[in-house]
Amino acid sequence: MAVQPVFIANTILRFLQFVFAIAVLGLYGQDLRSMHKAGIKSEPRWVYAEVVGAFSAFTALVYVLPMVKSYLAFGWDVILFILWTAVFGLFGKLFIHEDPEGDGAIQRAKNAVWVDLINMLLWLVTAISGGLLFFRNRSTRSLHTGRATV
Repeated sequence: MAVQPVFIANTILRFLQFVFAIAVLGLYGQDLRSMHKAGIKSEPRWVYAEVVGAFSAFTALVYVLPMVKSYLAFGWDVILFILWTAVFGLFGKLFIHEDPEGDGAIQRAKNAVWVDLINMLLWLVTAISGGLLFFRNRSTRSLHTGRATV
């Protein structure tokens, strides 16, 4: 049985989603750890980015399994795309125009913004491809009896 190109593309995209989600967890996790060590209350924006990263990493792991037809849940990809858009917007507004002036934390945050953008675009691609596959592969007969045309 030959491996279909769609399966290979899906596996590559899900692997990249997982890798970049883990990168975001590490980048923003460092800031949260620094805040905790300094006795500063955790910023909700950083916690939000960690939650979105965790959801994304878990989803990518589940969707990469061969028995999971991820295109059936393309709506979750759309939701994750929207969540990543919010993360990119929040941190982009904070850090894109910021001058790091040798401050490693600001430079790391600026880099994290671009990783957020990559995550956003990856989830957009899988949402669109999942939606296309969903509507292309859905049955034209009713689910239970198969007699009615849908």
